[in-house]
Amino acid sequence: MRKVFVDTFFPAALLNPRDQWHARAKEVERGLGAAHLVTSELVLVELLNFFAEYPPPMRRVAARYASLIMDELDVEVIEYTRAALRLGIDFYEARLDKEYSLTDCVSMNICREHQITDVLTHDNHFTQEGFNVLL
Repeated sequence: MRKVFVDTFFPAALLNPRDQWHARAKEVERGLGAAHLVTSELVLVELLNFFAEYPPPMRRVAARYASLIMDELDVEVIEYTRAALRLGIDFYEARLDKEYSLTDCVSMNICREHQITDVLTHDNHFTQEGFNVLL
C-alpha cells in the first residue's frame, strides 16, 4: 500500500477555505484513494501553532482536526520522542545552508525511516531532499 506523509501545509490549506492552496488540497485529498497516511505529533503541534492567532472558530476547527487525526485508525501518528528530536537536530545542523525548520527535519527523517517518498505539502524543502511533493 502506498504511504503518504501529511505535512503541516496540507491540513492548514485543507481547513482554511481562504488559503491559496485550499482548492488544490481538496483535489489532492479526493485523489488519495486507499493511501496509508502518516504524520507526526510534531506536525500536529505545528498545525495548532499555525492557527494560534486565528479567530476562535478556526482554532476550534484546527483542534478538532488534530483530535480526529489522533483518534483515527487509518492515520498513523508517529510519536515525538527524544531520539527523534536528537536526529532532527543532527539533520538540521547538517543542512545549515537550507532554511529547514526542525519540524521539516524530523518529518524528513520519518519519511526516510518509513520509506515514504510522497508528501502532502507544497513546501519545496521536501523537493530539495528528493521527495515527491503532492500539492
